[in-house]
Amino acid sequence: MEVKFREFNPFDLWIWLEFDTIPSITERQYVEELFNSWFYLGKLGGFNAENFQVMETGIDLSYMEYDHEEASKTLLSVMHNMGDFEYKETWGRCWFDLGTSDPVALDVLINALRQLSEDFLNVKQMIIGGENEDWKIDPTHQQRFYDEN
Repeated sequence: MEVKFREFNPFDLWIWLEFDTIPSITERQYVEELFNSWFYLGKLGGFNAENFQVMETGIDLSYMEYDHEEASKTLLSVMHNMGDFEYKETWGRCWFDLGTSDPVALDVLINALRQLSEDFLNVKQMIIGGENEDWKIDPTHQQRFYDEN
């Protein structure tokens, strides 16, 4: 799976997927579950690189002491909103407001999607940001999303 970055605005971000073939209903469910799970982790502050105590400890985690006071001092790092996943032929896309979540969130998504692509369906490419010339974005999409919620 190829990964490309285009113009990046974390508060108005489209993520595009190109599949080898038109994805089946089951394949769509796999993709949507992955993105929904990723978003919920982000909504709950899971991608807060300021509090990576376990990772920073290294490989020996036996009897590690987790510092709750240090964890409570970190800044809020949450995703704000996610649109519905949309499909058009061999393409899929979804809109996100990543809020203040850290860029590690994108690494987690890319890693999970790479594995999904190897095990269940073939994703040719993932494009983070920007717009596809053959599938334009309605300029009022973000305002409509906030008006509906």
